[in-house]
Amino acid sequence: MLRLRLLTWDVKDTLLRLRQPVGESYAAEARAHGLRVEPDTLTRSFREVYGAQSRRFPNYGRGSGLSSRQWWVDVVKETFRLSGLHDDGVLTLMAEKLYGDFCSAQNWELLPGASETLSRCCQRGFSMGVISNFDRRLENILSHCNLRHRFDFVLTSEDVGFAKPDRRIFEEALRLAGVPPQQAAHVGDDYTRDYRAARAVGMHSFLLRAAGHSQEPEVPPEHVLPTLSHLLALIEKG
Repeated sequence: MLRLRLLTWDVKDTLLRLRQPVGESYAAEARAHGLRVEPDTLTRSFREVYGAQSRRFPNYGRGSGLSSRQWWVDVVKETFRLSGLHDDGVLTLMAEKLYGDFCSAQNWELLPGASETLSRCCQRGFSMGVISNFDRRLENILSHCNLRHRFDFVLTSEDVGFAKPDRRIFEEALRLAGVPPQQAAHVGDDYTRDYRAARAVGMHSFLLRAAGHSQEPEVPPEHVLPTLSHLLALIEKG
């Protein structure tokens, strides 16, 4: 059995996921303003704009003099522009509305097993924290989804100033918890940012991977979670 005192968690696509693709949410907001854009077009535009904005202003503009709110408003407006809408007044209204909507529970749902697994981990007495490449809205999202009370701390890349896989965000979690890395494990769905990054600082880690996802050869089967409900059994076997 692994002698663990601390469990840290990624959030997006580990504990919470979007209820519908970004393009569907954006298309619904456009319809509310009498505008028609195909969700698939918006999804493609969003991916392109998000990627470009992330390269130009990494970590939600932290260190660039840009607030994360403005960073996101710019992304949303440019997504609509790239999809053929150009009325700046309407784009601003839609962007502000969507920024708020994605802070609420209406756009997020728990992954299967998330609530029960967190509850059981708390009952076992683990310290628990979040390590997420997310902006400051994450605290509110976790509260709205009734998860915030499960965690002793929430570290977002925007607040800390470092994004996974930077080792410093993991080191900050260990410092906050007062736990050495060999007594901590991280749970996430991204091979590079979660699994490998946590192991690079000496933590244990588990990779959430649904059946059929590509198999990285370096991940032993005892480190792979087909669902979150498998976690405690793997900890006890480890």
